[in-house]
Amino acid sequence: MDITYRPYVDPDLEVLLERIHPPRVCIDNDTYRDCTLVKVDSANKQGMLLEIVQVLTDLDLVISKSYISSDGGWLMDVFHVTDQLGNKITDEGLIRYIQEEICTSRGGKGENRSIIAEEETRPTLMSIENTAVEMTGMDRPGLMSEMSAVLAELGCRVSAATAWTHKSRAACIIYLEDESNGEPITDPCRVAQVRAQLENVVEAHHYDNERRSVRLTGPAVGQTHTERRLHQLMAADRDYEMCSSCCDNDSDNDDDDVYGNGRHYKKQKKECYGTHVKIEKCKDTGYSTVTVRSRDRPKLLFDTVCTLTDMQYVVFHAAISSKESIAVQEYYIKHKSGRPLDSEDEKQLVTQCLIAATERRISHGLRLDICTENRIGLLSDITRVVRENGLSITRAEIGTRGERAVGTFYVKDTSGENADPETLEKVRREIGSAVVVVNKSSSSPSRATSRTCKSNSSEVQERSRFSLGSLLWSHLEGILSNFRPIKS
Repeated sequence: MDITYRPYVDPDLEVLLERIHPPRVCIDNDTYRDCTLVKVDSANKQGMLLEIVQVLTDLDLVISKSYISSDGGWLMDVFHVTDQLGNKITDEGLIRYIQEEICTSRGGKGENRSIIAEEETRPTLMSIENTAVEMTGMDRPGLMSEMSAVLAELGCRVSAATAWTHKSRAACIIYLEDESNGEPITDPCRVAQVRAQLENVVEAHHYDNERRSVRLTGPAVGQTHTERRLHQLMAADRDYEMCSSCCDNDSDNDDDDVYGNGRHYKKQKKECYGTHVKIEKCKDTGYSTVTVRSRDRPKLLFDTVCTLTDMQYVVFHAAISSKESIAVQEYYIKHKSGRPLDSEDEKQLVTQCLIAATERRISHGLRLDICTENRIGLLSDITRVVRENGLSITRAEIGTRGERAVGTFYVKDTSGENADPETLEKVRREIGSAVVVVNKSSSSPSRATSRTCKSNSSEVQERSRFSLGSLLWSHLEGILSNFRPIKS
Protein backbone atom coordinates (compact mmCIF):
# COMPACT_ATOMS: atom_id res chain seq x y z
CA MET A 1 0.00 0.00 0.00
CA ASP A 2 1.35 3.39 -0.98
CA ILE A 3 1.62 5.90 1.82
CA THR A 4 1.49 9.56 0.90
CA TYR A 5 2.91 12.09 3.34
CA ARG A 6 1.56 15.60 3.22
CA PRO A 7 2.94 18.62 5.06
CA TYR A 8 1.03 19.68 8.14
CA VAL A 9 -0.33 23.22 8.02
CA ASP A 10 -1.29 24.77 11.31
CA PRO A 11 -4.85 26.18 11.03
CA ASP A 12 -3.72 29.23 12.99
CA LEU A 13 -1.10 30.06 10.36
CA GLU A 14 -3.40 32.39 8.43
CA VAL A 15 -4.26 34.29 11.60
CA LEU A 16 -0.55 34.55 12.42
CA LEU A 17 0.24 35.92 8.95
CA GLU A 18 -2.46 38.54 9.33
CA ARG A 19 -1.01 39.64 12.64
CA ILE A 20 2.51 39.83 11.23
CA HIS A 21 1.42 41.44 7.95
CA PRO A 22 -1.88 43.29 8.52
CA PRO A 23 -3.52 44.81 5.42
CA ARG A 24 -2.09 48.16 4.37
CA VAL A 25 -4.55 50.48 2.67
CA CYS A 26 -3.10 53.60 1.10
CA ILE A 27 -5.39 56.39 -0.13
CA ASP A 28 -3.40 58.50 -2.60
CA ASN A 29 -4.79 61.83 -3.78
CA ASP A 30 -1.47 63.21 -5.04
CA THR A 31 -0.50 60.99 -7.97
CA TYR A 32 -3.41 61.81 -10.29
CA ARG A 33 -5.35 64.99 -10.74
CA ASP A 34 -8.70 63.43 -11.65
CA CYS A 35 -9.00 60.40 -9.35
CA THR A 36 -8.04 58.85 -6.03
CA LEU A 37 -5.81 55.78 -5.86
CA VAL A 38 -6.79 53.06 -3.40
CA LYS A 39 -3.84 50.70 -2.94
CA VAL A 40 -4.22 47.51 -0.94
CA ASP A 41 -1.17 45.48 0.11
CA SER A 42 -1.93 42.39 2.19
CA ALA A 43 -1.49 38.69 2.78
CA ASN A 44 -4.05 37.07 0.49
CA LYS A 45 -6.97 34.77 1.20
CA GLN A 46 -9.85 33.37 -0.82
CA GLY A 47 -12.49 36.08 -1.33
CA MET A 48 -10.28 39.01 -0.34
CA LEU A 49 -10.61 40.67 -3.75
CA LEU A 50 -14.40 40.50 -3.56
CA GLU A 51 -14.38 42.04 -0.09
CA ILE A 52 -12.30 44.99 -1.31
CA VAL A 53 -14.46 45.61 -4.39
CA GLN A 54 -17.58 45.23 -2.25
CA VAL A 55 -16.45 47.95 0.16
CA LEU A 56 -15.86 50.40 -2.69
CA THR A 57 -19.05 49.65 -4.65
CA ASP A 58 -21.27 49.73 -1.56
CA LEU A 59 -20.22 53.36 -1.21
CA ASP A 60 -21.31 54.00 -4.81
CA LEU A 61 -17.74 54.81 -5.80
CA VAL A 62 -16.79 54.46 -9.46
CA ILE A 63 -13.76 52.25 -10.07
CA SER A 64 -12.29 53.74 -13.21
CA LYS A 65 -9.14 51.60 -13.53
CA SER A 66 -7.89 48.50 -11.81
CA TYR A 67 -4.91 46.19 -11.70
CA ILE A 68 -5.03 43.09 -9.54
CA SER A 69 -2.21 40.73 -8.56
CA SER A 70 -2.35 38.12 -5.80
CA ASP A 71 0.16 35.45 -6.76
CA GLY A 72 2.39 33.78 -4.17
CA GLY A 73 0.01 34.30 -1.26
CA TRP A 74 0.38 38.09 -1.38
CA LEU A 75 -2.10 40.62 -2.69
CA MET A 76 -1.33 43.97 -4.30
CA ASP A 77 -4.32 45.72 -5.85
CA VAL A 78 -4.73 49.24 -7.21
CA PHE A 79 -8.07 50.92 -7.88
CA HIS A 80 -8.62 54.35 -9.45
CA VAL A 81 -11.84 55.68 -7.90
CA THR A 82 -14.05 58.75 -7.94
CA ASP A 83 -17.47 59.54 -6.54
CA GLN A 84 -20.57 59.48 -8.74
CA LEU A 85 -19.91 63.06 -9.84
CA GLY A 86 -16.35 62.32 -10.93
CA ASN A 87 -14.71 63.99 -7.93
CA LYS A 88 -11.75 62.67 -5.95
CA ILE A 89 -12.32 61.18 -2.50
CA THR A 90 -11.23 63.94 -0.13
CA ASP A 91 -13.57 63.60 2.86
CA GLU A 92 -11.46 62.42 5.81
CA GLY A 93 -14.32 60.49 7.35
CA LEU A 94 -14.93 58.58 4.13
CA ILE A 95 -11.21 57.86 3.66
CA ARG A 96 -10.97 56.52 7.21
CA TYR A 97 -14.07 54.42 6.67
CA ILE A 98 -12.63 52.81 3.51
CA GLN A 99 -9.41 51.96 5.32
CA GLU A 100 -11.22 50.53 8.34
CA GLU A 101 -13.65 48.47 6.31
CA ILE A 102 -11.03 46.88 4.06
CA CYS A 103 -8.90 45.99 7.08
CA THR A 104 -11.74 44.66 9.24
CA SER A 105 -13.20 42.65 6.34
CA ARG A 106 -10.45 40.07 6.90
CA GLY A 107 -11.70 39.14 10.32
CA GLY A 108 -15.37 40.08 10.11
CA LYS A 109 -16.96 43.47 10.40
CA GLY A 110 -15.77 45.52 13.30
CA GLU A 111 -18.02 47.22 15.80
CA ASN A 112 -16.87 50.69 14.81
CA ARG A 113 -18.65 51.22 11.51
CA SER A 114 -18.36 55.06 11.62
CA ILE A 115 -20.99 57.51 10.49
CA ILE A 116 -21.19 56.25 6.90
CA ALA A 117 -23.10 53.11 7.83
CA GLU A 118 -25.61 55.05 9.93
CA GLU A 119 -26.60 57.38 7.13
CA GLU A 120 -29.45 55.18 5.96
CA THR A 121 -30.80 51.64 5.91
CA ARG A 122 -30.10 50.29 2.43
CA PRO A 123 -30.92 46.81 1.16
CA THR A 124 -27.36 46.38 -0.16
CA LEU A 125 -25.95 45.44 3.25
CA MET A 126 -28.56 44.39 5.79
CA SER A 127 -28.25 43.03 9.29
CA ILE A 128 -29.43 39.43 9.30
CA GLU A 129 -31.03 40.10 12.66
CA ASN A 130 -34.03 40.80 10.41
CA THR A 131 -36.29 38.10 9.08
CA ALA A 132 -35.69 37.78 5.34
CA VAL A 133 -37.92 36.40 2.58
CA GLU A 134 -36.00 34.92 -0.37
CA MET A 135 -38.05 34.13 -3.48
CA THR A 136 -37.19 32.83 -6.92
CA GLY A 137 -39.59 31.88 -9.67
CA MET A 138 -41.11 32.81 -13.00
CA ASP A 139 -41.41 36.54 -13.61
CA ARG A 140 -44.87 37.93 -14.28
CA PRO A 141 -46.65 41.29 -13.98
CA GLY A 142 -47.95 42.04 -10.49
CA LEU A 143 -45.88 39.44 -8.64
CA MET A 144 -44.20 41.89 -6.28
CA SER A 145 -47.51 43.68 -5.72
CA GLU A 146 -49.24 40.46 -4.69
CA MET A 147 -46.41 39.43 -2.37
CA SER A 148 -46.23 42.80 -0.62
CA ALA A 149 -50.03 42.87 -0.23
CA VAL A 150 -49.96 39.49 1.51
CA LEU A 151 -47.20 40.66 3.83
CA ALA A 152 -49.18 43.79 4.74
CA GLU A 153 -52.28 41.70 5.50
CA LEU A 154 -50.24 39.43 7.75
CA GLY A 155 -48.91 42.35 9.78
CA CYS A 156 -45.37 42.26 8.41
CA ARG A 157 -43.55 45.55 8.00
CA VAL A 158 -41.06 45.74 5.12
CA SER A 159 -37.81 47.42 6.21
CA ALA A 160 -36.01 46.95 2.86
CA ALA A 161 -36.42 45.02 -0.37
CA THR A 162 -34.56 44.33 -3.61
CA ALA A 163 -35.84 42.52 -6.71
CA TRP A 164 -34.17 41.53 -9.99
CA THR A 165 -35.55 39.96 -13.15
CA HIS A 166 -33.58 38.14 -15.85
CA LYS A 167 -34.52 35.83 -18.72
CA SER A 168 -38.16 35.54 -17.55
CA ARG A 169 -37.01 34.62 -14.04
CA ALA A 170 -37.38 36.74 -10.91
CA ALA A 171 -35.61 36.85 -7.55
CA CYS A 172 -36.24 39.10 -4.59
CA ILE A 173 -35.16 39.51 -0.98
CA ILE A 174 -37.53 41.27 1.42
CA TYR A 175 -36.51 42.11 4.99
CA LEU A 176 -39.37 41.97 7.50
CA GLU A 177 -40.24 43.14 10.98
CA ASP A 178 -43.28 42.48 13.13
CA GLU A 179 -45.73 45.33 12.70
CA SER A 180 -46.76 45.23 16.35
CA ASN A 181 -43.35 45.61 17.98
CA GLY A 182 -40.76 46.18 15.24
CA GLU A 183 -38.93 42.98 16.18
CA PRO A 184 -37.89 40.10 13.90
CA ILE A 185 -40.53 37.46 13.26
CA THR A 186 -39.38 34.38 15.17
CA ASP A 187 -42.54 32.49 16.14
CA PRO A 188 -42.42 29.20 14.17
CA CYS A 189 -46.18 29.11 13.58
CA ARG A 190 -46.23 32.62 12.21
CA VAL A 191 -43.16 32.01 10.06
CA ALA A 192 -44.87 28.94 8.60
CA GLN A 193 -48.03 30.97 7.93
CA VAL A 194 -46.15 33.75 6.12
CA ARG A 195 -44.26 31.23 4.02
CA ALA A 196 -47.42 29.29 3.11
CA GLN A 197 -49.23 32.44 1.99
CA LEU A 198 -46.29 33.61 -0.10
CA GLU A 199 -45.94 30.17 -1.68
CA ASN A 200 -49.60 30.37 -2.76
CA VAL A 201 -48.86 33.68 -4.50
CA VAL A 202 -45.74 32.43 -6.24
CA GLU A 203 -47.35 29.15 -7.33
CA ALA A 204 -50.53 30.79 -8.64
CA HIS A 205 -49.35 31.18 -12.23
CA HIS A 206 -46.64 28.54 -12.42
CA TYR A 207 -46.77 25.50 -14.60
CA ASP A 208 -46.41 22.01 -13.20
CA ASN A 209 -42.84 21.10 -12.21
CA GLU A 210 -41.63 24.65 -12.85
CA ARG A 211 -38.82 25.85 -10.59
CA ARG A 212 -39.85 28.10 -7.72
CA SER A 213 -38.75 28.69 -4.18
CA VAL A 214 -39.88 30.66 -1.13
CA ARG A 215 -37.66 30.68 1.94
CA LEU A 216 -37.74 32.59 5.22
CA THR A 217 -34.48 32.97 7.11
CA GLY A 218 -34.52 33.72 10.80
CA PRO A 219 -32.40 36.25 12.71
CA ALA A 220 -28.68 35.58 13.12
CA VAL A 221 -25.58 37.50 14.10
CA GLY A 222 -23.79 39.46 11.39
CA GLN A 223 -24.66 40.90 8.02
CA THR A 224 -25.52 39.65 4.58
CA HIS A 225 -24.78 41.31 1.27
CA THR A 226 -28.09 41.43 -0.57
CA GLU A 227 -26.75 41.81 -4.10
CA ARG A 228 -24.34 38.90 -3.70
CA ARG A 229 -27.18 36.82 -2.30
CA LEU A 230 -29.38 37.73 -5.29
CA HIS A 231 -26.65 36.50 -7.63
CA GLN A 232 -26.56 33.24 -5.66
CA LEU A 233 -30.35 32.86 -5.76
CA MET A 234 -30.59 33.42 -9.50
CA ALA A 235 -27.67 31.08 -10.15
CA ALA A 236 -29.36 28.40 -8.04
CA ASP A 237 -32.50 29.02 -10.11
CA ARG A 238 -30.34 28.32 -13.19
CA ASP A 239 -31.23 31.51 -15.05
CA TYR A 240 -27.83 31.21 -16.75
CA GLU A 241 -29.06 28.25 -18.82
CA MET A 242 -30.72 30.67 -21.23
CA CYS A 243 -27.56 32.75 -21.71
CA SER A 244 -25.32 32.53 -24.76
CA SER A 245 -22.11 34.26 -25.74
CA CYS A 246 -22.09 36.63 -28.67
CA CYS A 247 -19.35 36.61 -31.28
CA ASP A 248 -16.03 38.34 -30.67
CA ASN A 249 -14.61 40.93 -32.99
CA ASP A 250 -11.59 42.40 -31.25
CA SER A 251 -8.89 39.82 -31.95
CA ASP A 252 -7.23 38.62 -35.09
CA ASN A 253 -6.64 35.04 -33.99
CA ASP A 254 -9.12 32.86 -35.84
CA ASP A 255 -8.25 29.86 -33.69
CA ASP A 256 -9.66 31.32 -30.47
CA ASP A 257 -12.41 29.22 -28.92
CA VAL A 258 -15.78 30.67 -28.01
CA TYR A 259 -18.30 29.00 -25.73
CA GLY A 260 -21.96 29.90 -25.78
CA ASN A 261 -25.45 28.71 -26.48
CA GLY A 262 -24.45 25.18 -25.52
CA ARG A 263 -21.88 24.85 -28.32
CA HIS A 264 -18.13 25.06 -28.82
CA TYR A 265 -17.36 26.88 -32.03
CA LYS A 266 -14.71 28.89 -33.80
CA LYS A 267 -14.75 32.64 -33.50
CA GLN A 268 -16.56 34.56 -36.20
CA LYS A 269 -15.84 38.03 -37.49
CA LYS A 270 -18.84 40.22 -37.08
CA GLU A 271 -19.99 43.22 -35.07
CA CYS A 272 -21.37 42.32 -31.66
CA TYR A 273 -22.50 44.41 -28.69
CA GLY A 274 -23.66 41.69 -26.30
CA THR A 275 -21.61 39.92 -23.66
CA HIS A 276 -18.79 37.73 -24.90
CA VAL A 277 -16.65 35.38 -22.81
CA LYS A 278 -13.44 33.84 -24.12
CA ILE A 279 -11.57 31.16 -22.16
CA GLU A 280 -8.01 30.13 -22.95
CA LYS A 281 -5.33 28.14 -21.15
CA CYS A 282 -1.91 29.65 -20.43
CA LYS A 283 0.44 26.73 -20.91
CA ASP A 284 3.43 28.55 -19.43
CA THR A 285 1.76 29.63 -16.18
CA GLY A 286 -0.98 27.04 -15.72
CA TYR A 287 -3.66 29.72 -15.42
CA SER A 288 -6.89 29.87 -17.35
CA THR A 289 -7.42 33.24 -18.99
CA VAL A 290 -11.03 34.44 -18.89
CA THR A 291 -11.82 37.54 -20.93
CA VAL A 292 -15.24 39.15 -20.52
CA ARG A 293 -16.26 41.75 -23.09
CA SER A 294 -19.55 43.57 -22.47
CA ARG A 295 -21.29 46.91 -22.24
CA ASP A 296 -19.78 49.07 -19.51
CA ARG A 297 -22.03 49.87 -16.55
CA PRO A 298 -21.86 50.55 -12.79
CA LYS A 299 -20.92 47.62 -10.51
CA LEU A 300 -19.86 45.42 -13.40
CA LEU A 301 -16.58 44.57 -11.67
CA PHE A 302 -18.37 43.51 -8.49
CA ASP A 303 -20.77 41.25 -10.41
CA THR A 304 -18.07 39.34 -12.26
CA VAL A 305 -15.72 38.97 -9.27
CA CYS A 306 -18.68 37.88 -7.12
CA THR A 307 -19.58 35.14 -9.62
CA LEU A 308 -16.02 33.84 -9.95
CA THR A 309 -15.63 33.77 -6.15
CA ASP A 310 -18.91 31.94 -5.56
CA MET A 311 -17.93 29.39 -8.21
CA GLN A 312 -14.77 28.70 -6.14
CA TYR A 313 -12.28 30.24 -8.57
CA VAL A 314 -9.27 32.24 -7.41
CA VAL A 315 -8.24 35.38 -9.32
CA PHE A 316 -4.43 35.58 -9.40
CA HIS A 317 -4.10 38.50 -11.82
CA ALA A 318 -6.55 40.78 -13.58
CA ALA A 319 -6.57 43.81 -15.84
CA ILE A 320 -9.69 45.92 -16.19
CA SER A 321 -10.27 48.46 -18.98
CA SER A 322 -12.85 49.84 -21.37
CA LYS A 323 -12.95 51.29 -24.86
CA GLU A 324 -15.76 53.73 -25.50
CA SER A 325 -18.83 51.99 -24.01
CA ILE A 326 -17.34 48.48 -24.09
CA ALA A 327 -15.68 47.04 -20.98
CA VAL A 328 -12.98 44.39 -21.17
CA GLN A 329 -12.11 42.38 -18.07
CA GLU A 330 -9.23 39.93 -18.22
CA TYR A 331 -8.78 37.43 -15.39
CA TYR A 332 -6.06 34.84 -14.80
CA ILE A 333 -7.69 32.22 -12.63
CA LYS A 334 -7.51 28.71 -11.23
CA HIS A 335 -10.01 26.66 -9.32
CA LYS A 336 -9.66 26.74 -5.54
CA SER A 337 -8.22 23.22 -5.79
CA GLY A 338 -5.35 24.58 -7.92
CA ARG A 339 -6.40 23.26 -11.33
CA PRO A 340 -7.24 25.35 -14.42
CA LEU A 341 -10.48 25.03 -16.37
CA ASP A 342 -10.05 21.75 -18.20
CA SER A 343 -13.32 20.30 -19.47
CA GLU A 344 -15.55 21.79 -22.13
CA ASP A 345 -18.55 21.48 -19.80
CA GLU A 346 -16.78 23.52 -17.12
CA LYS A 347 -15.83 26.22 -19.61
CA GLN A 348 -19.38 26.42 -20.87
CA LEU A 349 -20.76 26.69 -17.32
CA VAL A 350 -18.33 29.50 -16.42
CA THR A 351 -19.19 31.28 -19.66
CA GLN A 352 -22.93 31.14 -19.04
CA CYS A 353 -22.64 32.18 -15.39
CA LEU A 354 -20.48 35.20 -16.24
CA ILE A 355 -22.86 36.29 -18.98
CA ALA A 356 -25.78 36.03 -16.57
CA ALA A 357 -23.84 38.05 -13.97
CA THR A 358 -23.29 40.90 -16.43
CA GLU A 359 -26.93 40.90 -17.56
CA ARG A 360 -28.92 40.61 -14.32
CA ARG A 361 -28.33 44.18 -13.22
CA ILE A 362 -29.05 45.71 -16.63
CA SER A 363 -32.20 47.76 -16.18
CA HIS A 364 -35.05 47.79 -18.65
CA GLY A 365 -37.72 50.45 -18.75
CA LEU A 366 -38.10 53.86 -17.17
CA ARG A 367 -36.80 54.60 -13.70
CA LEU A 368 -39.03 55.93 -10.94
CA ASP A 369 -37.19 57.44 -7.96
CA ILE A 370 -39.44 57.64 -4.91
CA CYS A 371 -38.89 59.50 -1.65
CA THR A 372 -41.75 59.63 0.82
CA GLU A 373 -42.63 59.27 4.48
CA ASN A 374 -42.12 55.70 5.62
CA ARG A 375 -45.23 53.85 6.78
CA ILE A 376 -46.65 50.38 7.11
CA GLY A 377 -47.91 49.00 3.81
CA LEU A 378 -46.00 51.52 1.68
CA LEU A 379 -44.43 48.93 -0.62
CA SER A 380 -47.82 47.28 -1.09
CA ASP A 381 -49.41 50.61 -2.06
CA ILE A 382 -46.65 51.58 -4.49
CA THR A 383 -46.59 48.24 -6.27
CA ARG A 384 -50.40 48.12 -6.39
CA VAL A 385 -50.53 51.50 -8.16
CA VAL A 386 -47.91 50.31 -10.64
CA ARG A 387 -49.85 47.09 -11.34
CA GLU A 388 -53.26 48.77 -11.65
CA ASN A 389 -51.87 51.12 -14.28
CA GLY A 390 -50.76 48.23 -16.46
CA LEU A 391 -47.06 48.46 -15.64
CA SER A 392 -44.63 45.72 -14.71
CA ILE A 393 -41.63 46.08 -12.38
CA THR A 394 -38.39 44.82 -13.93
CA ARG A 395 -36.13 45.81 -11.05
CA ALA A 396 -36.64 47.43 -7.65
CA GLU A 397 -34.75 48.60 -4.59
CA ILE A 398 -36.24 50.31 -1.55
CA GLY A 399 -34.88 51.17 1.88
CA THR A 400 -35.16 53.87 4.52
CA ARG A 401 -33.41 57.09 5.47
CA GLY A 402 -34.48 58.13 8.93
CA GLU A 403 -38.27 58.49 8.83
CA ARG A 404 -38.42 58.47 5.05
CA ALA A 405 -38.49 55.64 2.54
CA VAL A 406 -36.41 55.95 -0.60
CA GLY A 407 -36.54 53.61 -3.54
CA THR A 408 -35.99 53.07 -7.23
CA PHE A 409 -38.31 51.11 -9.52
CA TYR A 410 -37.78 50.27 -13.19
CA VAL A 411 -41.08 49.82 -14.98
CA LYS A 412 -42.39 48.80 -18.39
CA ASP A 413 -45.86 48.15 -19.70
CA THR A 414 -47.07 44.56 -19.89
CA SER A 415 -45.97 44.28 -23.53
CA GLY A 416 -42.39 45.10 -22.59
CA GLU A 417 -42.40 48.63 -23.99
CA ASN A 418 -41.73 51.89 -22.15
CA ALA A 419 -44.76 53.38 -20.46
CA ASP A 420 -46.42 56.41 -22.03
CA PRO A 421 -46.15 59.80 -20.27
CA GLU A 422 -49.84 59.92 -19.34
CA THR A 423 -49.62 56.63 -17.46
CA LEU A 424 -46.50 57.75 -15.61
CA GLU A 425 -48.15 61.02 -14.61
CA LYS A 426 -51.12 59.08 -13.29
CA VAL A 427 -48.81 56.86 -11.26
CA ARG A 428 -47.14 59.92 -9.78
CA ARG A 429 -50.46 61.42 -8.73
CA GLU A 430 -51.76 58.20 -7.18
CA ILE A 431 -48.60 57.48 -5.20
CA GLY A 432 -48.82 61.02 -3.85
CA SER A 433 -45.17 61.42 -2.90
CA ALA A 434 -41.95 62.77 -4.31
CA VAL A 435 -41.59 60.78 -7.52
CA VAL A 436 -38.98 61.58 -10.15
CA VAL A 437 -39.34 59.94 -13.56
CA VAL A 438 -36.01 59.38 -15.30
CA ASN A 439 -36.74 59.02 -19.00
CA LYS A 440 -33.47 57.29 -19.77
CA SER A 441 -32.80 53.92 -18.16
CA SER A 442 -29.85 53.72 -15.82
CA SER A 443 -27.98 50.59 -14.82
CA SER A 444 -27.69 51.59 -11.20
CA PRO A 445 -30.36 53.00 -8.87
CA SER A 446 -29.50 56.39 -7.46
CA ARG A 447 -28.46 56.48 -3.85
CA ALA A 448 -31.41 57.90 -1.94
CA THR A 449 -32.39 59.83 -5.06
CA SER A 450 -29.81 62.47 -4.17
CA ARG A 451 -26.89 61.44 -6.37
CA THR A 452 -26.80 61.93 -10.06
CA CYS A 453 -25.14 59.37 -12.27
CA LYS A 454 -21.73 60.17 -13.53
CA SER A 455 -21.66 61.02 -17.20
CA ASN A 456 -19.98 58.69 -19.64
CA SER A 457 -16.23 58.96 -20.05
CA SER A 458 -15.02 61.37 -22.69
CA GLU A 459 -12.15 60.42 -24.97
CA VAL A 460 -10.84 56.88 -24.79
CA GLN A 461 -7.22 55.81 -24.94
CA GLU A 462 -5.85 52.58 -26.33
CA ARG A 463 -5.53 49.75 -23.82
CA SER A 464 -2.25 47.96 -23.30
CA ARG A 465 -2.07 44.19 -22.96
CA PHE A 466 -1.80 42.89 -19.40
CA SER A 467 1.62 41.54 -18.46
CA LEU A 468 2.34 38.92 -15.82
CA GLY A 469 5.88 40.19 -15.42
CA SER A 470 6.72 42.55 -12.60
CA LEU A 471 4.79 42.92 -9.36
CA LEU A 472 6.65 46.07 -8.34
CA TRP A 473 4.51 49.08 -7.58
CA SER A 474 6.39 51.24 -10.03
CA HIS A 475 5.60 48.81 -12.83
CA LEU A 476 1.99 48.60 -11.69
CA GLU A 477 1.60 52.34 -12.05
CA GLY A 478 3.12 52.24 -15.52
CA ILE A 479 0.67 49.58 -16.62
CA LEU A 480 -2.31 51.29 -14.99
CA SER A 481 -1.73 54.51 -16.87
CA ASN A 482 -2.76 52.75 -20.08
CA PHE A 483 -6.19 51.57 -18.84
CA ARG A 484 -9.48 53.30 -19.38
CA PRO A 485 -12.49 53.35 -17.05
CA ILE A 486 -14.75 50.50 -16.20
CA LYS A 487 -17.60 51.48 -13.93
CA SER A 488 -17.75 49.49 -10.76
